[in-house]
Amino acid sequence: MGGLCVAAVGDVHASAERGEHLERSFAALGDDADLLLLAGDLTTHGLAEEATALADACRAVRQPVLAVLGNHDHHNAQADRVAEALEDAGVTVLEGGHVVLETAGMQVGVVGTKGFVGGFPGAEIADFGERLLREVYAETTRQVEALEAGLEAVAGCERRLVLLHYAPVSDTLVGEPEAIWAFLGSGRLAAPIGAHRPEAVFHGHAHHGQPRGAIGSVPVYNVARHVIDEDFALVRL
Repeated sequence: MGGLCVAAVGDVHASAERGEHLERSFAALGDDADLLLLAGDLTTHGLAEEATALADACRAVRQPVLAVLGNHDHHNAQADRVAEALEDAGVTVLEGGHVVLETAGMQVGVVGTKGFVGGFPGAEIADFGERLLREVYAETTRQVEALEAGLEAVAGCERRLVLLHYAPVSDTLVGEPEAIWAFLGSGRLAAPIGAHRPEAVFHGHAHHGQPRGAIGSVPVYNVARHVIDEDFALVRL
């Protein structure tokens, strides 16, 4: 069985001003990877015109492009328009769903969702107290359930990948102030990953974190642009 090469990046924070740079960097990917994953915060302020700049860059990519949205992409309540702009360019935007691709001579299942906040063991938001805090807990629950359902759906694929924006493990947050870790991800996202053991997990959001962590034997890659310090992380599986 041959290998799979994944190109991934998060937190590109696209804008009209960065459009030319994005087009150059995406075109330069060439044939170096079998697919491209975009790990959220695709725009600067969640505006449709910012998404259009990224969409134009994605048109130059020969490989399948899959994306999840991040918190920036929701900022101006235009998340649907952001997703539409990208989908018009052929990008598959996963919002709690999954897709199965035929690439590199194998079936590759990608499960994608934004994820959410909540903290990690020892400092987690509980399903208790004020209604607003319980709504935060409930939203993270929905994200966990989407991961579980997606991983079950792609169980038969030769390679299974998880794409998130928020972190599912604190390993990749080291370097960020520990006081804000609860806002950078949730350890609850790790449960379905640990149970199904996909080949890799990719996320962004933690600009000052570490490039790699793990959930048991599953490698977790923080591909925030600020962390990888290059246009794309290339991961061979």
